[in-house]
Amino acid sequence: MHPAPALPAPEEPAVRTVLLRGGDVYSPADPFASALLVQDGQVAWVGSDGAAESYARDADLVVDLDGALVTPAFVDAHVHATATGLALTGLDLTGCPDLAEALRRITAFVRAQPAADRERGVLMGHGWDETGWPEGRPPTLAELDRACEGAAVYLSRTDVHSALAPTALRALVGADLAAHAGYDADAPLSRAAHHAVRRIALARQTPQQRDAAQRAMLRRAAELGIGAVHECAGPDISSPEDLTALLALAGGGAEAAAHPEVFGYWGELGAVDTARRLGAVGAGGDLFVDGAVGSHTACLHRPYSDAADLDGAAYLTADQIAGHVTACTEAGMQAGFHAIGDAALAAVVEGVRAAAGKLGIAAVRALRHRVEHAELLDADAVAAFADLGLTASVQPAFDAAWGGAEGMYATRLGAERARAMNPFAAMVRAGVPLAFGSDAPVTPLDPWGTVRAAAFHRTPEHRVSVRAAFTAHTRGGWRALGRDDAGVLVPGAPASYAVWAPTDLVVQAPDERVANWSTDPRSGVPGLPDLTPGGPVPRCLATVVRGRTAHLAG
Repeated sequence: MHPAPALPAPEEPAVRTVLLRGGDVYSPADPFASALLVQDGQVAWVGSDGAAESYARDADLVVDLDGALVTPAFVDAHVHATATGLALTGLDLTGCPDLAEALRRITAFVRAQPAADRERGVLMGHGWDETGWPEGRPPTLAELDRACEGAAVYLSRTDVHSALAPTALRALVGADLAAHAGYDADAPLSRAAHHAVRRIALARQTPQQRDAAQRAMLRRAAELGIGAVHECAGPDISSPEDLTALLALAGGGAEAAAHPEVFGYWGELGAVDTARRLGAVGAGGDLFVDGAVGSHTACLHRPYSDAADLDGAAYLTADQIAGHVTACTEAGMQAGFHAIGDAALAAVVEGVRAAAGKLGIAAVRALRHRVEHAELLDADAVAAFADLGLTASVQPAFDAAWGGAEGMYATRLGAERARAMNPFAAMVRAGVPLAFGSDAPVTPLDPWGTVRAAAFHRTPEHRVSVRAAFTAHTRGGWRALGRDDAGVLVPGAPASYAVWAPTDLVVQAPDERVANWSTDPRSGVPGLPDLTPGGPVPRCLATVVRGRTAHLAG
């Protein structure tokens, strides 16, 4: 196993000047670069080992990379830190093969918890997905109550747009739960009913539980080469206390151990002042225009193929969207929306166009307002995104998990609409800025897996090159924040980078033809790891955030 580079440990102070040499450095400044000089948290120089000798005598630390690859650190442009940490440290039902196993795991988890936690708090779990179970259904309330043995347990579906809630948790909300949209006496809760039980579940988490979960998430992100995350918070997905605690943890000061940077979004309609007070960079993220396909709540023009009486949930109108974009633009703050279905995306386009008509399109474009997920886009919507300067914050792992002819999208939407999902190549061709994320815990933190999912999309015409996907998952996340100087290793850029164990580097096209792969250095294009499906992904040896080590492999 290749050793980690001899960088300072995460709990140690940063070294002022560091020279890394003897590896491969992924930089547009020099496609043949093998050395990198970092000074005061910024990239100071990129070049060859021979030229690096002139810098070595003045460096405070010289690190031999021993053939390792250095790239910009990844940016995960859509996460839910506390929920991800709770999934990492609590009950994870992802990949359960059937209903019986899910119920068995729930019972085992409940029994393993301290009695005080079972009696006073709400236990948390995530990740169940009935579409892959032979039974083809979630548990009934009676089955769930037996499995939970009287404990209040919140179990979010894999898409986090519905949840299993036993009687003990429902009782904490009270009798008015039944009046909420999305309530079902015997099935998972969705829409407003789901939001009600989630608020109760999160409110019952202690500050210590929340802190442990957030630390677990940031630690895991750093282990994977992620140097920054965008936290998508809001009143229906987390809480003000959750967001402020996360931002305080991530910005813990020079004496604290380094973490990935955190940029918060607050998804509440018209709440520009609230977003600013909480320290958010934008009033958006999970500001829900609709829900999710798996929960039958993504808003569609035509009903679901497997539920002809449903066409999803519409949480915001085009007029409300226009008002929010107008208020944010006038305040100089980025707006954003969660929109998945074609009807929801049409409402976003209509609303943003109305705001542009009032304020001028240049003012709207300048803020790079965001749309999270943006899955069921047709050609007109793609063109509108490009025209309005909208950033698409997308999750390629959704296609890897649910795309394809036999996947959940095809079941819910039918083959024709499923093939239209996540048209990354069309967005790139139209000039729509892409920022890649995971929506963790909906899909796991897995940056190389995300790049692979985009390059080998289940619908071939939607594939992009590995290089384009990598850019969307590094520099794209910074551009989505309005910061064009980061996410690339060039002089003057922040020194946020990851070091990867040595691997074969190729220039990989968005298809499987060998003729489109190259290891020829004369191409002048820096290579990236071979991400052919089924192969390994690179191992992260170190993650450095603005010159400070956030992760060092053991």
